[in-house]
Amino acid sequence: MRLRRTLLAIPATAAVLLAAPAPAFADESVHVQLDALNNSGASGTATLTVTGSGDLKVSIRSKNLVPNSPHAQHLHGSVKGMDFHCPDMSADKDGNGFVSTEEGLPMYGDIFVSLTTKGDTAKASGLAVDRMPTADATGNLAYDRTIAGADLPQGTLEHLKDLHVVQHGIDANNNDKYDLEGLGESTLAKSAGLTGIPQEATDPATCGMVSGAAAGSVPVGAVAAGDGTSRPHPTPMYALGSVALLGALGTFIARRRLRAQG
Repeated sequence: MRLRRTLLAIPATAAVLLAAPAPAFADESVHVQLDALNNSGASGTATLTVTGSGDLKVSIRSKNLVPNSPHAQHLHGSVKGMDFHCPDMSADKDGNGFVSTEEGLPMYGDIFVSLTTKGDTAKASGLAVDRMPTADATGNLAYDRTIAGADLPQGTLEHLKDLHVVQHGIDANNNDKYDLEGLGESTLAKSAGLTGIPQEATDPATCGMVSGAAAGSVPVGAVAAGDGTSRPHPTPMYALGSVALLGALGTFIARRRLRAQG
């Protein structure tokens, strides 16, 4: 009788175990310290978290950015072993005292993910300022978004430690806005056939690489240095969809000018 009761109890126990939910995978995070580029005075932190469901949660907190202005931001780099990193002033090839987007790209690499507030996050949305976060009246910027794993380029989550964050938009003449008086017209916009877009709006303001024990290991592929043969060409990276996207930036600036005149 005792044996029979034991045998009867086994299926019941198994049913309870099968009915119990499977344990979820723990979230894994890497942390990025955002440091100023182009003497922007901006800084911040970013946390990139791979969720248990295989999505990417991005949280950014920045300060001292151009107030009341949109700031394009992206994950840059490569998942193929390229040695990309945040640039220093040696990247300023034209000697004007500022590192432009075109000058910085060979150092920090192609847009990998566009950190928009809504809609797609593809490279083509790299300058979609109407969907980029806007700094508040004191220059603080808060960004939180979870991007579905299915919407990320292949290898993003596996090589998250090899990517880094770049934010754009500086105030070279310290008047709390993007204007032509600061650095003139954007060379990036000109290459897309647009005029009247301030260089301040497209120059990088902060850059940060993954720090601590999670930082990327020694690259196994080509190195983005030397004669530039392993570097990506900067123009095609932003050219995809750049006319419409820079046009949105132009609309924002035009509206701001009208408000100032009103």
